[in-house]
Amino acid sequence: VLILNTKITKVGEKILASNGKEVNFASALKFCEEAGGTLASPMNEEENNAVLGIVRQYNRYAYLGIRENETLGQFSYMNGMPVNYTKWHQYEPNGKGNEKCVEMYKDGSWNDKKCDLYRLTVCEF
Repeated sequence: VLILNTKITKVGEKILASNGKEVNFASALKFCEEAGGTLASPMNEEENNAVLGIVRQYNRYAYLGIRENETLGQFSYMNGMPVNYTKWHQYEPNGKGNEKCVEMYKDGSWNDKKCDLYRLTVCEF
């Protein structure tokens, strides 16, 4: 069960929450799904800034609910829908199929990254 301790942010129709734990992508996604949500997936600047607030609060990079799909360089949300809002860091994404996951830096920009690194878990509901 998610123990939140005031770690909840509401943005638009979404509620964002973090347990402060850093795990690999699969574990973060599983945790969010077991709690009834999914990994945070910013779909506009306002949502990106809300996730950034949590990233800054914990001072940790966080995985986003976005993955590279079968087409190299094409990214999708966890539900398979194509990503229509992006905030890539300069020269990103550059993994060319080797970096399937997406992390958020402490400035709010995104980077494609390998999925086995430990990053902050931020869920959306």
